Amino acid sequence: MIQKKQLTIFSTPVIAHFLRLVAFVGLKLTGWRTVGTPPKLDKFVMIAVPHTSNWDFAIMLPVVLKYKLDVHWIGKHTLFPKPIAWFMRWLGGIPINRSSAHNTVEQAAEAFNRSRELVLLLTPEGTRGKVDKWKAGFYHIACKVNLPIQLAYLDAKTKVVGFGPLFQPTGDFDADMSTMLAFYKDKQGIRPELTMGS
Repeated sequence: MIQKKQLTIFSTPVIAHFLRLVAFVGLKLTGWRTVGTPPKLDKFVMIAVPHTSNWDFAIMLPVVLKYKLDVHWIGKHTLFPKPIAWFMRWLGGIPINRSSAHNTVEQAAEAFNRSRELVLLLTPEGTRGKVDKWKAGFYHIACKVNLPIQLAYLDAKTKVVGFGPLFQPTGDFDADMSTMLAFYKDKQGIRPELTMGS
């Protein structure tokens, strides 16, 4: 059953407009610039790489607001207790029960199938620490629902943040991962020493 679209911080009219103004000023003052544009699609998976600092969110948020993206993220269901569940959903959260018989990929796929519009933002590195490889959940979710993956990035070296190519998974995991990793090869995180491959 298709659910009615729920308001989030990114789609609440007055608040979203105010935050977009703040975002515009913030980008100007900090010297970051944006490149590219997100796809005009109702549904897609978006990944943000590299992820090496808490500041990544603060830099990516203005870009999300600038382009009026209503992004969502997934979190453990325990982050959504009844008193604040509405607030967590308003922030874009989608609860995932990891103890469920349905795994995270299946639950995320169900969220896509229930929604007319959904942009799911994930960080394949999964942590701000240095990692040797990406978590593959984002890829399997995209394949499960046959949706493209928007490659979003920040590059602290050039102070650029924005959108790269829209990648359509082929089902060949190794080849697709090699292609995506090649795109991010020259992108440097805010903490360069934690950038994967550095």
